Amino acid sequence: MGNITPQSGEATANGIDFHYLTLGSGPLALCLHGFPDTAHSWIPTMNHIADAGFTAVAPFMRGYAPTSLAADGCYQTAALAHDAVALHEVLGGSDDAVIIGHDWGAPATYGAALLAPERWKKVVGMAVPPGPALGLAFLNNLEQVRKSWYMFFFQHGLSNFVVPANNYAFIDKIWADWSPTFDSGNAAQHVKDALGTPENVLAALGYYRAALGDGYKNPAYGELQSRMGSEVPPQPLLYLHGENDGCIGVDVMESSQSMSGDNVVYEVVQNAGHFLQLEQPHIVGTRIADWISS
Repeated sequence: MGNITPQSGEATANGIDFHYLTLGSGPLALCLHGFPDTAHSWIPTMNHIADAGFTAVAPFMRGYAPTSLAADGCYQTAALAHDAVALHEVLGGSDDAVIIGHDWGAPATYGAALLAPERWKKVVGMAVPPGPALGLAFLNNLEQVRKSWYMFFFQHGLSNFVVPANNYAFIDKIWADWSPTFDSGNAAQHVKDALGTPENVLAALGYYRAALGDGYKNPAYGELQSRMGSEVPPQPLLYLHGENDGCIGVDVMESSQSMSGDNVVYEVVQNAGHFLQLEQPHIVGTRIADWISS
């Protein structure tokens, strides 16, 4: 594997001006990040993907600078899925493209795979399992409710001020809780840069408010949003979960596994927490490259 720094690019898709990192040549491999994260965390994985003969593209998601804010204030996961499909179009993807998502990028990935299955040959999700398992965990898994306290805190306006306070100490705390043996270092600083204005902070919190609160949801995305809460994509899907993930427990992954078909392969990555692609870059990068190449 090389250790090459990606190039930067720009593209307008689904009404959003995206900035992205890109590396390699060949079929499109779209890599979607979550919270609190940025495209930079994909760089080790992108090197593996590029070595496997793909063009890896990791956009900064809507609302994360330097990508633009959503003009209509819409940050629901179905909007993210539409963003991914629109990026496939403008980046010249074909039917041999693959899509990879972590954290919020995972449901966005599953939604894009459901919305336009003909565009994506293979799917990879990490840290948030496909299907209804996480939603059900909020009803019957009190340990997961405890771990997800921040999602409920984000519904309150106080979080607008707490997240950026003291040089975004909240971001450092989240990384430490979710990946307790990993030094977030530059990765957390990239997040602080991407959320450097109050508008960007509100955008990042808007993902949670659209999911659990009164955040704006576009009625045009209603059908897909409903499908995303219950369906698993039909493509071959690799799902990876860190054994020490402090955000979502392995038991939620196991619940998802019990509700999925044979097209989904579930694997636990040892000695990794939530940000497994940074904690075990060789293991995760190699496994993803092998999956999308097979």
